[in-house]
Amino acid sequence: MIDIHDISKIYQMGNVKVAALQNVSLSVSQGEMLAIMGPSGSGKSTMMNILGCLDVATSGRYVLEGEDVGQMNDNQLAEIRHNKVGFVFQTYNLLPRATALSNVEMPLMYGDGHNRRNRAMEALYKVGLHNRALHRPAELSGGEQQRVGIARALVKNPSILLADEPTGNLDSKSSDEILTVLQRLNREEGLTVILVTHEANIGQHTDRIVSFRDGHVVNDVGVANPLTAGVGISSNRVDL
Repeated sequence: MIDIHDISKIYQMGNVKVAALQNVSLSVSQGEMLAIMGPSGSGKSTMMNILGCLDVATSGRYVLEGEDVGQMNDNQLAEIRHNKVGFVFQTYNLLPRATALSNVEMPLMYGDGHNRRNRAMEALYKVGLHNRALHRPAELSGGEQQRVGIARALVKNPSILLADEPTGNLDSKSSDEILTVLQRLNREEGLTVILVTHEANIGQHTDRIVSFRDGHVVNDVGVANPLTAGVGISSNRVDL
């Protein structure tokens, strides 16, 4: 699904060039669940931005589902972001006055918005929040808000889910809820999940950990016995 060859990203800071990534190569297969880990300044966030087509590499090649992303113009990159990549953010980024259902519908306001209410409800079913669809963010816990964020990322049926520190603002119980959802999406629906985290315990819930330091991949190993999140999230359907 993803093939990255010798990617580098150089930022110009005045007269100084800063190498955020240096000759990174990485492959990700369809249906993998992997963690990108590393300390602050290691390059993991830059890698996530390039994977999500939020930024482009200075050099190297990024092929996503057979398409050379480096050869795309801004409109084509926007199409990739809109249709193939779902983003989950640490800070949820929900509209405070909109219901959970309306927040999930938002990506469908652009382009193909056909049957968007049912599609949004389907996404909420997948994260176990169908019975909270008409609640606003202030009426939801942090874990529930993050699950709304995941539903919003799912509503366009992306090929890849990119989660940037998805448990960073949550307590351990809520973190376990989020990992339960991500593991279910990966294991039962075959969704490719890539998450950025600095927490070793979170990484142990994935099948593979790619560690960054100083812009390089310093370790890329499979997790022999991935931890299974223990909190059950009901996905039984109910009517609004």
